Amino acid sequence: MWPTRARAIRDVAAWIEDRYNRRRRHSSIGHVTPVDFELQYSSQAAEIQLAA
Repeated sequence: MWPTRARAIRDVAAWIEDRYNRRRRHSSIGHVTPVDFELQYSSQAAEIQLAA
């Protein structure tokens, strides 16, 4: 249990942002998780810089 309602709301919101949203697939980024999208993007950016 949480000591206050405000603390419960903050903790639940943090869990959603930190855990759930990072694993949920998002249609706006090609049905991949945000973590996977960032990894793909950073890999592509590194390849472009090496090619230049």
